[in-house]
Amino acid sequence: MRPLGTGDPIRLGPYRLLGVLGEGGMGKVYVGQDHAGTVAAVKVLRPELAHDTGLAQRFVREALAAQAVRSPGVAAVLGAQTEGGRPWIATEFLAGPTLDQVVDRLGPLDDTALRALAASVARTLRDIHAAGFVHRDLKPPNIVLTSDGPRVIDFGIARPEHGLTLTTTGQIPVTPGYGAPEQVLGRRVTPAADVFSLGAVLVYAATGHRAFEGAHVAAVQYEVVHGEPLWHGLSPEQHALIAPCLAREAAGRPTPEQVAGAFAPPRKSGTAWTRGPVADAIREREREVRELTAPLMTTQTGAGPSRRGLLTGIAAGGALLVVGGGTGWWLLRDGGQSRADLFTIPPAVKTPAARVLSADDGDYIVGDQVKPLWTRKGAVATDAPAPLPIRDVIIAATPSGGLAAFNVVDGKRRWQAPDTPMTGGCLSLSDRLLVAADTEGTLRTYVPSTGEPKWTAKADAKALLAADEDAVYVLTKDHRLRSVGRSDARIRWTVPMAQQFRTSVYPEGAADSGTLVVPTTTGHALAVDTKTGRTLWVLSNQAKKKQLVPVARGGVVYLNGKTLTARRMSDGKELWHQTDSYANPPEYGAAQVFGDSVYVTIGGMSTRFGLRKGDDERWTAYEAGQGPVLVQGSGAWALDDDYNGTTVRAFSLKDGSEVWNYNFASFLGLKVAVKLAVGGNRAFATANGSLIAFPVF
Repeated sequence: MRPLGTGDPIRLGPYRLLGVLGEGGMGKVYVGQDHAGTVAAVKVLRPELAHDTGLAQRFVREALAAQAVRSPGVAAVLGAQTEGGRPWIATEFLAGPTLDQVVDRLGPLDDTALRALAASVARTLRDIHAAGFVHRDLKPPNIVLTSDGPRVIDFGIARPEHGLTLTTTGQIPVTPGYGAPEQVLGRRVTPAADVFSLGAVLVYAATGHRAFEGAHVAAVQYEVVHGEPLWHGLSPEQHALIAPCLAREAAGRPTPEQVAGAFAPPRKSGTAWTRGPVADAIREREREVRELTAPLMTTQTGAGPSRRGLLTGIAAGGALLVVGGGTGWWLLRDGGQSRADLFTIPPAVKTPAARVLSADDGDYIVGDQVKPLWTRKGAVATDAPAPLPIRDVIIAATPSGGLAAFNVVDGKRRWQAPDTPMTGGCLSLSDRLLVAADTEGTLRTYVPSTGEPKWTAKADAKALLAADEDAVYVLTKDHRLRSVGRSDARIRWTVPMAQQFRTSVYPEGAADSGTLVVPTTTGHALAVDTKTGRTLWVLSNQAKKKQLVPVARGGVVYLNGKTLTARRMSDGKELWHQTDSYANPPEYGAAQVFGDSVYVTIGGMSTRFGLRKGDDERWTAYEAGQGPVLVQGSGAWALDDDYNGTTVRAFSLKDGSEVWNYNFASFLGLKVAVKLAVGGNRAFATANGSLIAFPVF
């Protein structure tokens, strides 16, 4: 929240503008008050965009949609001007948390509240459809819980029933995991699409997890079109009620009226919004609105709060939701930055994949030394950790102590963050954000391709451990585990470490299927619940000489050490293990999972095992070193240290035969600390201050 600035209007229609609530690409939302003292959220199109016919028409369409729907379940439109001057829409304040905030803070709704939510939102959808519109973006952040019940907001992409989903730019304006299959596919959309979204919302409200999940947006959308919803956590009765809403074909879904009737909430179910923890949060928001609406008076002996001071105070106290043209805006805690902008993350860019080389085409000679694609001398720190490829850039530590992004195509530096080191690790968040911790322990995020800063979180982080779709998991400077939400940058939980783990955590964890596995430098592993931080299981003395590094996929964690073991993440039950008593030393290095196989080194050899049982050895490659095996293209890459210096060797995935190698001693001298990473049909190495890219076959 901030005061009016240069260029901001003082009045729009009957509303005197008092401050700026937030802004986006199309316009701003102001707090305004009319002559009767009514406070409204006033959304206005940016003046430089008012002459853009397409944007102006979209703004007008939003205003018309919001005005046309007559329902107690939507925010009331108090006024609008769509012709001449600057188009604006004024709507009521809504005091209350959104559904995702309630579930995030208080957990899933009980059955009574769930039924009340389902029936209320279904009736609101009925009213929206009766007005001739399809909402198209029903999701937890677009449902506000008030003392009068749930209210549906955001008509920004609402369309008449006969409209298509695809925009003129070919983008799909739908939230992944909540839009119906026909929306994902760009087909004609009917009211049944909103019923599908309601089903996905109810799964989330009842269980705390999404109905459709995936490692990235495309994977989520694929699950929506071809997969099966994640039903775990629903009671049989809830499953029977919600499942029809998520029918893949629109014709198989019930109408909103049928949904409201089927859920039939019990008598006095409305108390879900007037009693209990949710009601307490709602009442706090209502109090803030009353303070903002009340006349502000001053006396000669002592001045009351100024209008600016009250607005700033509410912003500092947090969490008052207003609705502008159906679009939700938050009075922000940081008193100036638009929180919406900080959490508006662009999609991941396309990876500029390099050409895969072929010996048959004469690109290389089998067994010969490979030629690098490019080399950037002095670009990285001499003790740099392994670089991190993210689509079109490779992230590496700089000699000055910060981090930088280099173009994967030619190695030119794209951008740098001099005050954000890589010493505490850095992680890719769905390839859409890079997160690292600065020297103060604050998490800082950047758009990988451009370096644009996004949200920050004061997490007191010493090291980054892992991340999943919901959170970033860190080790704090006082040796605790902490979860920081990706959607709001807030601390979800903090738990102390058991004494035997406190000072020995190794900063390479793995998070998957609701479990975080944390290794130690002393060969132990600790698994905790990602929702609560509660300890699920402990594995002691798995490794003695090798560093224990967990790798997780599909609810299974693969751990190296004295055995190569596959364990169920939820309870630590061993599914299979491998031992090799002939190796010297007889311990496995860090594993790598790729396709249907797991790759691992032991005793200077690299071995490929089948993923499911681990007892079907596919091949063994000799002279493969002790480091991790990385897979890219048709090859497995490993570092080999011997009297000739450090050599990177690439083996055929088919039979383990060596295809090519590169000896760093010939380029940089015998004693070279080499770190390896792969991505985009390239292999990347840091060595003695140089960043080097290699082709793959």
